Amino acid sequence: MQIGHKTLGLALIALGGAVAGAYTLGQRQAAPADARTSAPAAPHAGVPTRGSMAQVAQAQPPSAGPLREGVQAPAGHPPVGGGQAGVSAPGGPGTPGHEAAAQAPERQGKVQVDPNAKFVHFRVGNRNVKDIYSEGTVTWVGTSGGVIRYDTQTDKYDLFDNRSGLLSNGIFHVSRLDGKIAVGTYGGGLSLLDEKTGKWDTINIPDGLGDAFVYDLLKAKNGDVWIATWSGVNRIKGGKLKDRSAWELHTVESTKGGLPNDWVYGLAEGKDGIVWLATEGGLARFDNGKWDNWNHAKGLGAPYEKVKNDIAFKNDPAKVSSHHARQKQEMGLQGIDSAYNPNYIVSLAVEKDGTVWAGTWGGGLSRFGGKTWNHYTVADGLPGNHVFMLHLDPKGTLWIGTNNGLAKREAENKYKVFNTNDGLFSNTVFSMTTGADGSLWVGSFGGVSHLTAVR
Repeated sequence: MQIGHKTLGLALIALGGAVAGAYTLGQRQAAPADARTSAPAAPHAGVPTRGSMAQVAQAQPPSAGPLREGVQAPAGHPPVGGGQAGVSAPGGPGTPGHEAAAQAPERQGKVQVDPNAKFVHFRVGNRNVKDIYSEGTVTWVGTSGGVIRYDTQTDKYDLFDNRSGLLSNGIFHVSRLDGKIAVGTYGGGLSLLDEKTGKWDTINIPDGLGDAFVYDLLKAKNGDVWIATWSGVNRIKGGKLKDRSAWELHTVESTKGGLPNDWVYGLAEGKDGIVWLATEGGLARFDNGKWDNWNHAKGLGAPYEKVKNDIAFKNDPAKVSSHHARQKQEMGLQGIDSAYNPNYIVSLAVEKDGTVWAGTWGGGLSRFGGKTWNHYTVADGLPGNHVFMLHLDPKGTLWIGTNNGLAKREAENKYKVFNTNDGLFSNTVFSMTTGADGSLWVGSFGGVSHLTAVR
């Protein structure tokens, strides 16, 4: 079916010998331009504007804040495919009353796998699905071409992109924060959607945000809000987003090295309110004002000798990125000519007992119990050594998304692996969540797999 300018095909693949069917979707017309809800206009295509949060809008940018002269990707990071940072336009598809055209796809054959499982595939074209958030019957899919809202009960889709009020189509994070849908973007800051009005409020650098690249968000049990950016991590005491005095920015410099790297990718809360942070330079822990960190030299990530024969990506990013080249040199890895950096934590999960799981770039999966590290790689049963996603379901089961499939951890060194042969949309797994009904949503390159019967 057609949603705006993006193709989102939908096919149902019922496993266990059933013939796949397709949802029937009515034909809808996009609203005319003059009927659209207005959104803030950008003064310059490269500079995201602030939203309508009056108190926050008066805040001054941090003294060391980047991107003040225009939004550019940090060195070493190419733009996300499909994202248009800094573009703002009147509300379109995704705003209330403005639904994009939709068309049912053709019937697409059958797949024979687990008779107790069923996959539904959502095709989103040439887009990465970086995050998925599910609540009730609604699932939000964050892609590099905007955010898709899908209601499984009504089979209705809405696309939110830079025509709806977002400042960037590249989406890293989707969650709910204080009643609003919070969207972390690539170059467009943090956007908050009021679903009742269809209005977006955007928090950006002038409002206190570390930078315009927002990779993760955490609402801690004590009410603090943490925002992971590529120029450090923001902590907003009490979650008072409109109170500029509540905003803090923690960087390598301000923490005197407690935060090992300013590029922060993941956030998780563990026992006793401890906040854990995944960075490009290792794992950080914030415990009652005190910082600690661990990198490969302290045990993070499997040694190169253990994984060198199972490195999926042969092109080393350090060859084309001065940022990554400098990182490898700082970590003493400059002699390794492959896509391997065990300090680079791509995914993070923390169990209720405080056990920390860290997915690395080529160094497999690492587990930290507070004193020692354990490593798990292809040699131990994982499908891949690039661990892009970690998800703890409500039962406490760990799901591991890699470059070569999805693994369900069943016991020590025992995994149940899913791949495209089992009905998974793609073997490259970037994101995952558990729905209210216990089903699993798995995001990858080009689409989403919905596992509706899990055992």
